[in-house]
Amino acid sequence: MSDSNPAGTDAFRSQQGGEDPVRAISTRVGPAGYRGRRSHEPAYLHIANAIADDIGAGIYRSGDQLPTEAQLRAEFGVSPMTVRRAINILLDRGLVTTTQGKGTFVRGLDLGEAVFRLQEITDLWVGDGTVDVLLLEASIVSADQDTAAVLECEVGSPTVFMRRLIHRRGLPVVYQLEHVLYDEHRPLVEAQLQITSLDGLLRSSQGKGIPSGRLTIQAVSLDIDQAAILQVPTGSPAFSLEHRFRDFEGRLVSRGIFLCRGDQFRLTTHIGVVPPSE
Repeated sequence: MSDSNPAGTDAFRSQQGGEDPVRAISTRVGPAGYRGRRSHEPAYLHIANAIADDIGAGIYRSGDQLPTEAQLRAEFGVSPMTVRRAINILLDRGLVTTTQGKGTFVRGLDLGEAVFRLQEITDLWVGDGTVDVLLLEASIVSADQDTAAVLECEVGSPTVFMRRLIHRRGLPVVYQLEHVLYDEHRPLVEAQLQITSLDGLLRSSQGKGIPSGRLTIQAVSLDIDQAAILQVPTGSPAFSLEHRFRDFEGRLVSRGIFLCRGDQFRLTTHIGVVPPSE
């Protein structure tokens, strides 16, 4: 690895004695629009992106102090409020931290803050004409002891049991099983039965009467029946996404799982500065 220090940090790192190190961070002064600001880009976003680019290029490294508010105002020719909005964006991105009375500093990477979103999966499919949802089963069944415990209802309570298979380009990729408490006065069951697209399935929990839910993801091995439906060998890896939804009274109204083929899914996230190519 090269020991060269990118321009802009040597002066900062070489300060000694009583000289104020902050003065060495940024001595550039320019009008608004400095450093290639795009015409449609708000000034605060441009400043945040420019500083993020500098962090990604190693001009500012973990623990380094960023230029002061006054220096950034002079460099970009903007108001104090614009600078503060830019710093807030960097704070939201997890790139910097602020210390009262000391300034703003570059944060190091923290794997514990990595966040994976299901959007990584759903974006692959929503609007994809090659994806279809096949309803394999829909029947009213009495809750046995296990189902009653999961749905927090009485044994024997009527539930609607549904199984769906999601194909993409003819390949089975997701197997869903779901129990919904049957209530003839609640539109949830009818709405669920009418779902024939993946987009509708993913957005079905957004209907009225479903204000909250809990999702749990874990790695599982498919049993013989699950594997046969997804057309993979028994014991193949899969992501199990369990979902539980409650109504406004806090009652559990549905519980199900999506079994996603492990060879068809991956979750990706970024920490730190996102590369321009991504």
